[in-house]
Amino acid sequence: MSYNISIVGATGAVGRQLLESLYKRNFPFENITLLASKKSEGKKIKFKEDEYEVKNLESYDFKDSDIAFFSAGSEVSKVFAPEAEKKECYVIDNTSCFRMNKDIPLIVPEINEKELLESKRKIIANPNCSTIQMLVALAPIHKISKIKRIVVSTYQSVSGAGQSAIDELKEQTENLLEQKNILIKNIPKQIAFNVVPQIDIFLDNGFTKEEIKMVNETNKILDPNISVNATCVRVSTEIGHAESVYFELENNINVELIKTALKNKKEIIFSDIEYHTPIDCSGNDGVYVSRLRKDLVKQNGFNIWVVSDNLLKGAALNSVQIAESLIKLGKV
Repeated sequence: MSYNISIVGATGAVGRQLLESLYKRNFPFENITLLASKKSEGKKIKFKEDEYEVKNLESYDFKDSDIAFFSAGSEVSKVFAPEAEKKECYVIDNTSCFRMNKDIPLIVPEINEKELLESKRKIIANPNCSTIQMLVALAPIHKISKIKRIVVSTYQSVSGAGQSAIDELKEQTENLLEQKNILIKNIPKQIAFNVVPQIDIFLDNGFTKEEIKMVNETNKILDPNISVNATCVRVSTEIGHAESVYFELENNINVELIKTALKNKKEIIFSDIEYHTPIDCSGNDGVYVSRLRKDLVKQNGFNIWVVSDNLLKGAALNSVQIAESLIKLGKV
């Protein structure tokens, strides 16, 4: 059986990766419709041997789609995802719009795929990119000993803020090398040759919205009893997020048990010899884990280094895997 697919936000960085992931994984599609705003209508996007013409989202009838991938921002999802759901189309939403809705599942297939069976909604939320890679790494550990506390610092590439932020990094880098003035547009401060400890807006408690996303999403997906403290930082890399993750377990277990748990997961590329960087993971599907070590003070504390391509497992790939789960579970 094959399915009619639509991609909302097809001209963006994640939209293009969605198209690539569908082809790469031999997803059983009959037709793919690319949707974007009116200003992109008629634009041609060539992929492999096929050429697609972008259609206007506002005039599209979702009854012609079985599954729609949304990656065009929360405001677009807020308006059009419920409309698609009314037309019996499954929506896999890559924005933050529905993530904390109690009746909408927040899915990382390797962890909580079965929640799709229990849901009565046709909207499924794709988690935040940084949350996904961290939880893929921690979930197998949580199974052998409950995680009680997580302290994470992220080093997030500019592609997490969209194509315009990628362009901004390139423009700033070129201008600085040529000793020209720079323009600050999408990221709060200069990003070229710099790190910026702010992603999204600041909240009254001093944390940013991105940091609270990691807290809330971890509790919803993995365990509501885990204490999470996050610091999210934008860095001057183009693709690939990195994370320094400290976690405390309920029990004082041998580090070898953790190594075995990580090595046994096909979605994890684990190394206890070399470490991985964002460049190593760019364009690859897996979650890379290295630098596993026991804390010097806390007997039940451990540290890991986690990197992953934020446009793939952090967005497009996880979305396609959710669609595959819907098919496998007989939901669509």
